[in-house]
Amino acid sequence: MRAKEPSDDAHKPLLMVDIDGVISLFGFAGPPPWAGPPAAPDGSAPEGWFHTIDGIPHFLSRAAADHLLSLAADFDLVWASGWEEKAEEYLPRLLGLPSGLPFLRFERSPDRSNAHWKLTAIETHAGSRALAWIDDSFNDACRTWASARPEPTLLVQTAPGRGLTSVEAQRLTAWARSLTPPRADASGSRAPEATRSR
Repeated sequence: MRAKEPSDDAHKPLLMVDIDGVISLFGFAGPPPWAGPPAAPDGSAPEGWFHTIDGIPHFLSRAAADHLLSLAADFDLVWASGWEEKAEEYLPRLLGLPSGLPFLRFERSPDRSNAHWKLTAIETHAGSRALAWIDDSFNDACRTWASARPEPTLLVQTAPGRGLTSVEAQRLTAWARSLTPPRADASGSRAPEATRSR
């Protein structure tokens, strides 16, 4: 895992972000329905386009990138993908995502053969912070781990042919804001604290 200074916004929950099936879409029937020229005739941006990453074509979702940009207001983003450092190398340039985000490195250890291959790195990086994890592939080990974590933990699964959509983004935003301590209004009274959901 690349070293990075702790966030000034350590009160924010972490958002562990997978790439394949979340930003890089696959598994759709036929050609991707959103592919198009760099700009549509009405001037609007397309939903995404193909890019070659180390010789492999990836359909990168513009919509998913826009949702991630908005989620950065409520989360500290962390790349939790087999792309590792390649996320930093390609995605800020191709999709306008923030540069300098931390990324996790993964080791597939034989003693964790029944667990998800990302869990050790995610657990180590997160420490005692609240976190959400968005991925297209969870197993029972992920759900067991999330349920057992004492800190607020949310797993959000995407469909790999759609990736991160407004549905998942709204769920993540609502969850993150439910963790925020209530703030006093102008009269000094405090709003009731939201329930901390898992």
